[in-house]
Amino acid sequence: MTEVRAVHDAAMRARSRRILRFAARYLAQAWWFELFLPRIGLGRLAARNRSKRLTHIARRFHVLAVDLGGLMIKVGQFMSSRLDVLPPEITKELEGLQDEVPAVPFADIETLAEAELGLPLDRRFSFVDPVPLAAASLGQVHRARLSEQDAADTGLLHVVVKIQRPGIAEIVAVDLSALRRVGGWLSRVRLVSDRVDVPALVEEFALTSLDEIDYLQEAANAERFAQNFADDARVSVPEVVWERVTRRVLTMQDVTAIKINDVGALRAAGIDPSAVATEFASVMFDQLFLYGYFHADPHPGNIFVTPLPEGAWKFTFVDFGMMGEIPDTLRQGLRKVLIAAASRDGKGMVEGIRSVGALLPSADTTELERAMTTLFSRFGGMGFAELQQVDPREYRAFANEFGDIVRTLPFQLPENFLLIVRAMSLTSGMCSSLDPAFNIWNAVEPYSARLIREEGANLVKSAAQQVVTFASTVVRLPGRIDEVITRIEEGNLTVQTPQLDRRLDNFQRAARQIIAAVLFAALLIGGILLHPQNAVFGVVLMSVSGLPLLYALLAGLFGRRGRRIR
Repeated sequence: MTEVRAVHDAAMRARSRRILRFAARYLAQAWWFELFLPRIGLGRLAARNRSKRLTHIARRFHVLAVDLGGLMIKVGQFMSSRLDVLPPEITKELEGLQDEVPAVPFADIETLAEAELGLPLDRRFSFVDPVPLAAASLGQVHRARLSEQDAADTGLLHVVVKIQRPGIAEIVAVDLSALRRVGGWLSRVRLVSDRVDVPALVEEFALTSLDEIDYLQEAANAERFAQNFADDARVSVPEVVWERVTRRVLTMQDVTAIKINDVGALRAAGIDPSAVATEFASVMFDQLFLYGYFHADPHPGNIFVTPLPEGAWKFTFVDFGMMGEIPDTLRQGLRKVLIAAASRDGKGMVEGIRSVGALLPSADTTELERAMTTLFSRFGGMGFAELQQVDPREYRAFANEFGDIVRTLPFQLPENFLLIVRAMSLTSGMCSSLDPAFNIWNAVEPYSARLIREEGANLVKSAAQQVVTFASTVVRLPGRIDEVITRIEEGNLTVQTPQLDRRLDNFQRAARQIIAAVLFAALLIGGILLHPQNAVFGVVLMSVSGLPLLYALLAGLFGRRGRRIR
């Protein structure tokens, strides 16, 4: 037993060293070609064969990831979605990277499942298919049937059982340790650290990975996701069989249907793939901008299209191990970005990017605003197919200019942004595969129009609240001024000079005039804003605004006459 453990420990150390050697080798290569040679005036030499060099690195990582499995597959999938920071040579090579690992022998899986469930599998299920339905780097899925008693209790018969790979928790710990070291190396490179907090990204990735191997958490995620879409007929979620769930075993309703990217099967079922693309984009937008809780791994294996009677259909989501949550402040910033994109508003887009936290507050964005305006005027509204018709030289020239501007700005990657980028990249790719003519603008515009209406309603509500606040202030402030005057008169310092009395009288009168003027402005503006939503209430507010205006104009006149009489 001691020897077996020693061999296992040695294998884990070798695994870590292999990851670190790979990272050190290619980071050193990147430093040499991308930093050192340009610094000594050999940038043109460094640019030679760059595309071939990057493709080679991506292919070597692909081999490493498939060979090691574990989190390396996940790292590759994350890298393939980082279109914003990684060259296309790398993202393209890794975009097809799936869990290309052999299945664990069923005997090993069975042993782990029985240890988790506390009884032999044939006592927990009436049938378990030894051939996996899907094999992944962290676990694998088997079809099964519940026992008669469990089927009667749950109303389910056919289920899928997701079982972790034996020893995966230790492999994840080793991989995360190696990744943290690599993150530490990158944090010492100023070019990287000025734009990305790599250790923070690694910790975000670590948190997501640890959640993925906690099947109790995944089951809770599924129920939370289902609750968000409880009243939405477009989306369904498999039921969780909690009696057969542990941290390493997850049992859920079998909802296998048409894979979302199976265009042939969709058409055979009478379902239009282009309609699926449009609706899928809308469902993902709801998750990001409405609920702030989203499926962060929407690849084809995790989304089914389930046919319904009378030609209807719905999306069925599975695998809730990788979920993302968006803080309210970040969600508001993303809404601004979306609205600006739909409105072709370059300045608004930059402001949205700033509010998201991707730009430091000190950044001078004049050139970026100009570039964004040019981008929208030339390429805005084009779909993927239309962009392919643009003269490559024109597109390349603009991309180079735009890239130069971006590189001069203090961009940074906001927290909680990694999964958002991944989810939207997968969504865009999925929609384009369903419909090559898919135009993301056609999906964004109606959705952003809804957001604009909501923002308008919020503005009206805010204006109404301002009116109430001003009215409350008007009611309270004169009394407070009288109270202050009374306290002065009754204090230790007795005020008897006529000059001070007049000044206090003037102060009180001026304060009331200012309040009346402010109340007039608040009522008038509130009426104007509310008029489109509620014409009667808006007219009433605008009419009533004349009273404080009349007071503000006449109070000074009456006050001056009073002083003359006196």
